[in-house]
Amino acid sequence: MLDISNNPVSYGDELKGLETQAKTKFPVIHLSMRKLLLVLLAIFLVFMFLPWTQNVQGTGYLTTQRPEQRPQTIHATISGRIEHWYITEGQPVRRGDTIVYLSEVKSDYFDPQLVARTGGQVSAKEGAISSYGSKVGALEAQILAMQREQENKLQQVQNKIRQAELKIESEQAALEQARLDIQIARRQVDGVRNLYDKGLKSLTEWEDKKSKMQESEAKLVSAENKLASARNDLAIYQTELSLTRNEYANKIAKAQSDKFSTLSEKYDAEASVNKLRIEQENYSRRSGFYYILAPQDGYIVKSIKPGVGEIIKEGDPIVSILPANYALAVEMYIRPMDLPLIGVGRSVRFAFDGWPSFFFSGWPGVSTGMFSGRVFAIDRNISPNGKFRVLVAPDPEAEPWPAALQVGGGAKGIAMLDNVPLWYEFWRMLNGFPPNLYQPKAGENAADGKDPKAKPGQ
Repeated sequence: MLDISNNPVSYGDELKGLETQAKTKFPVIHLSMRKLLLVLLAIFLVFMFLPWTQNVQGTGYLTTQRPEQRPQTIHATISGRIEHWYITEGQPVRRGDTIVYLSEVKSDYFDPQLVARTGGQVSAKEGAISSYGSKVGALEAQILAMQREQENKLQQVQNKIRQAELKIESEQAALEQARLDIQIARRQVDGVRNLYDKGLKSLTEWEDKKSKMQESEAKLVSAENKLASARNDLAIYQTELSLTRNEYANKIAKAQSDKFSTLSEKYDAEASVNKLRIEQENYSRRSGFYYILAPQDGYIVKSIKPGVGEIIKEGDPIVSILPANYALAVEMYIRPMDLPLIGVGRSVRFAFDGWPSFFFSGWPGVSTGMFSGRVFAIDRNISPNGKFRVLVAPDPEAEPWPAALQVGGGAKGIAMLDNVPLWYEFWRMLNGFPPNLYQPKAGENAADGKDPKAKPGQ
């Protein structure tokens, strides 16, 4: 036991045949299970180092790339009563095809000759406008005639004033002559009287000179009277000039007032004509709204007001129509924490509802039934569901989307990110870390549509 002897001691023969030894011996199956566990552990360790493609997933539905290509509802432009349907549900229509005919329900538009009668009112008002224009022309001619007459009349009065001024000058000269004559006559009378007193002149001569002096005095008084009369005539003519100006100013002002009143009536008539023309155009357009037409090529999806004789209000929906030509896109929603990882041009893989697909999120290369797309728009505002809306169009460089897809179908999108080992992905998920953002290398820009130096989300 202590290994101090060279003689071996064997206990095997003594233990042979004992029942306890048989029960404590390891079975063969135990050894096989241990080997299997070791093999599985080795496989698991190898599996942990396999590459895994990180991704951001979101759900959505099929829509169109442009707003006018999406299903739309045709509304009634006016109130009316449905008289006749020209289509059935599911029927293809062309742009301008008649969908339904409406009849009028408002008493203001019952007259079938409403447009023609309104046109007659417009013609009558236009005739009134023409008459007002003629009246304005006549008043302008009248004003010109009065202005010419005023000029002639004022010229006549001014000529009289000139004549009176000349007459005053003449009378002033005659007065000065009369004053000079009387002075001479007085000197002659005084001289003859002195000579008469001396006996050198006779009494007859003295009386003759005295008589001439009296005549000169009479001429002086007459000249003064004539001068005063001429000045009075000048004042009368000046007053006449002022009165003439005032008279014609009043006449011209009255004619101009009539002219402006006529112009005001003309402008009112023109405003009425414009209003009537607007009403006529409105009536004409309203009559065109009795027929509801297809705005574009498409398919009638559903008639919302199916009855004949049913009264609808302005703005009520009539039918829904799906455009015939549209470019599909997927409207998917992602979480706010994943938004920085999604940018315009990023590749997204889709599994469409009703389309067989087998998807392996970490190994997109072995997935089947998946279709590629590229992000072309991201909402700047969060949606009511608490996520951000992302629009994805088909990838022109990948396999085209199935032709059987219809607007409104569901889709599950997976945006591909970085390739990491599987053990790292498990570690990241356990710690709640975000995925790694894949930045393409130089030369991969065209494939991913992103700048290699761009920040996440750009």
